[in-house]
Amino acid sequence: MALGKLYDAHNAELLVGVDYRLFDETDNNWWGELTLTDYKRLPDGNGYILELADGRKGRCAMTRKVNKAISGLLPLHCFRFRGNGSLSNV
Repeated sequence: MALGKLYDAHNAELLVGVDYRLFDETDNNWWGELTLTDYKRLPDGNGYILELADGRKGRCAMTRKVNKAISGLLPLHCFRFRGNGSLSNV
């Protein structure tokens, strides 16, 4: 897993750090899974920008996968993400 950042696509505000795994990347699509590094409630859907560890960014949609609950700690949400278009360093 690699560390990245998740931003709100509407105002470019940093939402939370993420631990992600990019499963596949083509010229037009990319997808994977991520876990939020801090507890934060985020709705499913479009409107996110994922920044990867190498600095590339892209718009993506997310769908909640499961809650990873650890005894005594707040649950960390795990999401599947899917992006259209290429990842860029812009």
